[in-house]
Amino acid sequence: MKILILGNGQLGQMLGKAVIQQGHECVLYSDRLDKVMALGSQQPLAMTLAEANDWADVTTWEHEHLGEELVAKTADKFLLKAERFNGLVDRRTQKALCDELDIPTSAWKAYENVAELTAILEGCNHAVVIKSAKGGYDGKGQWRWKPGEDIAAVAEEAGQRPGIVEDMINFTDEVSVVGARSHKGEQRCFPLTLNVHTQGILSYSLAGAEHFSKELEALAKEHHKKLTDALDYVGVLAIEFFVVGEGENQHLLVNEVAPRVHNSGHWTMSGANCDQFNLHIRAITGLPLPDLLIAPTLMVNVIGVAGIPEALWEAAAAECHWYGKDARPGRKVGHVNIMIDSFERGENLASTWADKLQLLAS
Repeated sequence: MKILILGNGQLGQMLGKAVIQQGHECVLYSDRLDKVMALGSQQPLAMTLAEANDWADVTTWEHEHLGEELVAKTADKFLLKAERFNGLVDRRTQKALCDELDIPTSAWKAYENVAELTAILEGCNHAVVIKSAKGGYDGKGQWRWKPGEDIAAVAEEAGQRPGIVEDMINFTDEVSVVGARSHKGEQRCFPLTLNVHTQGILSYSLAGAEHFSKELEALAKEHHKKLTDALDYVGVLAIEFFVVGEGENQHLLVNEVAPRVHNSGHWTMSGANCDQFNLHIRAITGLPLPDLLIAPTLMVNVIGVAGIPEALWEAAAAECHWYGKDARPGRKVGHVNIMIDSFERGENLASTWADKLQLLAS
């Protein structure tokens, strides 16, 4: 099968490798350069986007922020209707869909401009998070505000583009579920993954160590199935949640939906019999989805540093994946996967790796 991948970053490259592993062909489109490229190359091919899309049997993507113009040019080969794709990209329609499907999320209001955002904040008596409707990742395009703080300043900045205002959530953990749905409606989900962020950027993920209750795991998969079934979605999709409450009252609130492979699923490259990239390619090419076998794994993002100290390598048997990027502050240049034998061991290693890498980057 011939596959066009929209996006030529690390996720696109990892998807491309899975394509080749499964005996298919692919080209990648750099939306930044407006060029079609071969896997692993930065040299453009003598092929336009239109020609690449005509060549492909199916078109997929590494990120959702493609823009409606690019979606319109390629959506005839998508396995998701263009309006549904565009709806997931906009946080307003994404939140509205969760409400429609009775998938719990935080209370929210939409705004179009500075005046509407100002009015919402003036009537607000609690802390909130303000998010741009489109774009923004790793903490970008987000603002925090609480009563007593200057309204005009944050409204003037955040209100330049439409967005949403969400209630600030008092959560115990941030987690995600990464899973796939096939053409036939089969679902396979990886275990609920604990995610720890620093300054809005994912620092590390811990998965497969049975830290969360079976009930919470089942609830995450139920929400994933309800959403992907409603969209008739094919491929890998990730949902980020807040864990709220304690004990029997513990439940999940949707934070974000990402219709693609996800950073918090990178641990599967070492900790699963079929990683998220291969699972996505199996789904979009019509292959059956395998039962997933899991080994507890820690994933640590390498952010803003060009190398890893030898002392860290000695602390654990780690597998590093580099993205071929120049190091600069706040930029993900690779990730490290470490298989673990317990959640506590994972937390200890995460602290060691994340703290030392953060120190190097500062």
